[in-house]
Amino acid sequence: GGGGVQEVLGARYANSIRSTVTVGGKEYKIELVEVDNQSDKTAAVTAAQQLISDGVVGVLGSYGSGVAIAAGDTFKTAAVPAIGCSCTNPQVTSDNEFYFRVCFLDPFQGTVMANYAGITKECKTAAVISQNGDDYSTGLAGYFKTAFADLGGEIVADETYNTNESDFNAILTKVKSADPDCIFIPSSIATATLILPQITANGIDAQVLAGDTWENAAIISKDMVGAAFSTFFDENDESNPVAVEFVKGFKEYLNSSKQNLTWNSGTDTVAAVSALGYDAYMAMYNAIAALDGDTVNSVAIRDALYNVNFDGVTGNIT
Repeated sequence: GGGGVQEVLGARYANSIRSTVTVGGKEYKIELVEVDNQSDKTAAVTAAQQLISDGVVGVLGSYGSGVAIAAGDTFKTAAVPAIGCSCTNPQVTSDNEFYFRVCFLDPFQGTVMANYAGITKECKTAAVISQNGDDYSTGLAGYFKTAFADLGGEIVADETYNTNESDFNAILTKVKSADPDCIFIPSSIATATLILPQITANGIDAQVLAGDTWENAAIISKDMVGAAFSTFFDENDESNPVAVEFVKGFKEYLNSSKQNLTWNSGTDTVAAVSALGYDAYMAMYNAIAALDGDTVNSVAIRDALYNVNFDGVTGNIT
C-alpha cells in the first residue's frame, strides 16, 4: 500500500547515505533486499521465507501489524532480527526476542486519543468504527474504548466493517442516530479516503478521530478538515536537529526522482512512516557497527540491538 512504499522510501534514503559499514576494520556494503507481502497474511509468511532464503542478516518492517505478526515466527525460527518501523500492535514483539520496533504502541496512542477526546475536546460520548479481522484496527479500537470508559465517557455505537468495504452508509446511519460527540476510526488509508466524504454526506458533525495511519498526504485534504489523529512525526517541528537535517535531505531525495514523488502521493511532504523507516534502518546500522570483527551474523546483530542508543529522526531510540 501507499504507506508501505513510503516506509521503504525512508529506508532507501537511509541506505543511500549509509551504504557501507565498517566492522573490525573490514568494510561491508549494505544491500537492501525488498519483498512485497501484498498486505496479506499468507503472502507475508512467503515473503519472510523468501528473505531468509536470500540470506538477509536483518529485516526492516513490515508495514501493517497483521502481516508483521503473521511473519514473526519465520524470523524467530531463522534467528534473524526484525525491526518494525510503524507496526504498533503489541503482539508484533510479544514472545519474540528477535522482533524489535522504533514506533510507539497502540495502548499508548489509543489512550492519547481517548484523553484528547475526553479531556481536550470534552467529549462525553463516542462512536467507534473498526475493521473486522484487522489486528491494528480492532486492537487500537479496543484500547481507545477502554481508556475512554476509564475517563467516564460512554461508547454509544460500536460498529465494524469488512475488508474492502466501500459503502459505509448503513454504519453511519446508526452512528448518526446515536449522536456521539466524537467518532474514533482506526482504519487503513484507503478506508479513510472513502469514509470521510460519507461522514459529511450523512450530515454528521461529530469530532472525527483516528490513529497514525491517517497521517498521509492521500487523506489530508479538504475532506479531512477538523479531524484529529495521533502520529509519530511532524516535518514542521524543528526542535530536533536530527529531524531538521533529515527533512531537508529526504525532500531532496524525493524530488530527485519522478517515481519517488509518485510513490509519495505526488508530493514532497515527509510521511511519518518514512521517518520511521529511516530510524529503523539506522537502528540496524548502529547495531552492526557495534559488532566486533569476529561475529558478523544475525544473532550477534540481535544481541547488539539491545544496546543501541541514538538520537533518531522521531526521537531518542533505545
